[in-house]
Amino acid sequence: MKTIELSYPHTLHREDLPETVSAIGFFDGIHKGHQKVIQEAVDKAKQDNMESAVITFFPHPSVVLRKDVQHVKYITISSEKKAILESLQVDRLYIIQFNQELSKLHPQEFIDHFIIGLNIKHLVAGFDYSFGYKGQGKMADMQDYARDLFTWETIGKITLDEEKVSSTRIRAALASGNMEQAEQLLGRPFATSGLVVKGARRGRELGYPTANLSISNDALLPKQGVYATRVRHKDKIYGGMANIGTNPTFTEDMEDLSVEVYLFDFDGNLYGEELTIEWLSYTREEIKFDSKEALIERMQHDEKEIRAYVANR
Repeated sequence: MKTIELSYPHTLHREDLPETVSAIGFFDGIHKGHQKVIQEAVDKAKQDNMESAVITFFPHPSVVLRKDVQHVKYITISSEKKAILESLQVDRLYIIQFNQELSKLHPQEFIDHFIIGLNIKHLVAGFDYSFGYKGQGKMADMQDYARDLFTWETIGKITLDEEKVSSTRIRAALASGNMEQAEQLLGRPFATSGLVVKGARRGRELGYPTANLSISNDALLPKQGVYATRVRHKDKIYGGMANIGTNPTFTEDMEDLSVEVYLFDFDGNLYGEELTIEWLSYTREEIKFDSKEALIERMQHDEKEIRAYVANR
């Protein structure tokens, strides 16, 4: 997959670009609704012997348009989004820098520059996608903007339990630790990747040597607590139990969250390696124990419970 980062105005020339079928949207999470939009574009491109593309944006528009939002954490950070799109067989990824200048474009200017100007011959978007200044451009009005130079289609609402599948619902599920619902909405377990770095090494003293992960500051995490997980390392998959929190049994004033995972039946050195944690189920909240012995006893209980859960997945 070829990745092209653009800002307004871009310097690409339409005549130099392949005829393309593109999906467009922010696509945070690439959930089941997003997947439907993207798959339609990929299938149409194959059918018409064209390249497929996804047009998306960074950062989230709220960072630019709302003064009270300084930073957004994403369900899928850029590297994860790219990997998922590649697995969906997308040929091109256009990442458009969202800034004040872009936000003020008239809908026609946006279409002329980023759809017609990128040689998009067929555009696919969700029913609620809007574009141009204050979202004035709607898919229902595309006839007014297309200049007869491309066709388009709108994908209707995808629902789960009679409610729209959305990034907002996924964020709510993660905030409450409802990993099962997050998985249903995403069509896959919610996952977090990071490099293993040196931590306080307390887990080794407790009989549970954990891998301490360095996580991107852009990555959204589930609520604090202990989780049943599956861990991917290179080409292998391990069951595991993970903790998101501040280790209150040992620290009183730790503010930054740590992400630690204990891999079942693994023996080796993971420092500097990348792990991907699939968060399967919330087990319990993070607790401050009165002693190291009480913590060990609870971890043994957690391990037994989580091993049984992961084995039955």
